[in-house]
Amino acid sequence: MSVFWLCMIVLAICVVGFLFGRTRALSSAAGEARQLHSLPNYYGWNVAMKVVVPAFGLMAVWLIAQPIVLESRVAGMIPQSEIKEGSSVGLVMAEVRRAASGLENAVASGALEAGLARDPEADPAMISERLKEAGQVVTAEITQTILQAAQAFSAMSATANWVMTVLVIAIALGAAAMAVRQSDKEYKARNAVEQGILALLIAAASVAILTTIGIVLSLIFNTAEFFRLYPALDFFTLLEWAPSFSGRGGTSQLGILPLLWGTLYISFIALLVAVPLGLFAAIYLSEYATPRVRGIAKPLLEILAGIPTIVYGLFALLTIGPMLVSVFGQDGLGWMSGGRAVMTAGIAMGIMLIPFVSSLSDDIINAVPQAMRDGSYGLGATQSETIKQVILPAALPGIVGAILLAASRAIGETMIVVMGAGAAARLSLNPFEAMTTVTAKIVSQLTGDSDFASPEALVAFALGISLFVITLGLNVFALYIVRKYREQYE
Repeated sequence: MSVFWLCMIVLAICVVGFLFGRTRALSSAAGEARQLHSLPNYYGWNVAMKVVVPAFGLMAVWLIAQPIVLESRVAGMIPQSEIKEGSSVGLVMAEVRRAASGLENAVASGALEAGLARDPEADPAMISERLKEAGQVVTAEITQTILQAAQAFSAMSATANWVMTVLVIAIALGAAAMAVRQSDKEYKARNAVEQGILALLIAAASVAILTTIGIVLSLIFNTAEFFRLYPALDFFTLLEWAPSFSGRGGTSQLGILPLLWGTLYISFIALLVAVPLGLFAAIYLSEYATPRVRGIAKPLLEILAGIPTIVYGLFALLTIGPMLVSVFGQDGLGWMSGGRAVMTAGIAMGIMLIPFVSSLSDDIINAVPQAMRDGSYGLGATQSETIKQVILPAALPGIVGAILLAASRAIGETMIVVMGAGAAARLSLNPFEAMTTVTAKIVSQLTGDSDFASPEALVAFALGISLFVITLGLNVFALYIVRKYREQYE
């Protein structure tokens, strides 16, 4: 039974339990709701809550733990001779999971007979060919050992799914029966429901923290696997990025420095565009614009933040690139050979960042106490002198925080770089040459010809955690500056 239908069954038990709990509570009070401790619906919600929480909780824990347990059992079936040089049991298990998923999908679509899919003596080459014909992704040639491991994995998964289904339904029914029995006029259903809602709110508040922890752990584990296959010193010190998909990393040069240079260079150009324009726009909106002009201009300016980045990429490719080529290309100064360049992506990204800088800076400038302005005017300063010598110095910590937040946004951008800057990984000071960034290479490495048994794919996780550390540091620094500013002026 699929997870969807299991959820539907649990929800059906929940609805029936709600009705039974409410009815039993009313019957215990002889139909007089005033004799109940809580409103009748609270008794129904009490039953529904006590059905949903344990049933869905068990289902979530089971679905998380099941792959881990099954993979550890199936991994013991794989002999060391099956693990190629430069690979590991974990990477071979990735191929086993893909093969198992392919077998299940092919049987479900009718492209492969169920008996043949379960036959441990079946020809692996024939199975691999049938899976490819059925449109299933098979990144490596299926061997006899991988086929048998995939069949065992599928069989154990099917058994585990049925056990989970029986246990979840049994727990839902048992919890419903116990909660319905509690539904009498003396039971404090409202207190139980409110405590459950409080627990739900705490769990919702914990989602962001747990998600961050999960992301970091997944990056760390896969990065550790990459550094087991590829030297960490080479990754952080090589000046060349040249992945080779012919082998398992033996001829690849996977140095992060060219990608890191392209990331920082493009982000620097973007900030050169966004910071002056955004800051000047914020000064105008907060100090010079009338309320009517501000009410129109600020929403229009913030529309830029809602434009998808793919649109900015198209704008860079079709508009900014040709404009730069017409000036700096072969017919102009001769500095630029094509439309894809650091300058192209930097300008487009800078336009995208303008609302980030302007909106945050505008709020920060408006937060400067009016008494500081009045004191400056009282000493005879003009409006421009007040802005330059009083308001901007007072708002400077917050403005720096806004700029750092915009910088972290620029460092993580992908689509504008892919379409505007090209894919060349190089160390160069020429802003009219094509370069690439860390995020662009993460995408290309995970969508290329390699599989997860190679460093060329696992390097994406090392790039990801490096980028994560950089952006996290910028965000923490920016938040520190903003909080320091708020403590001083609020």
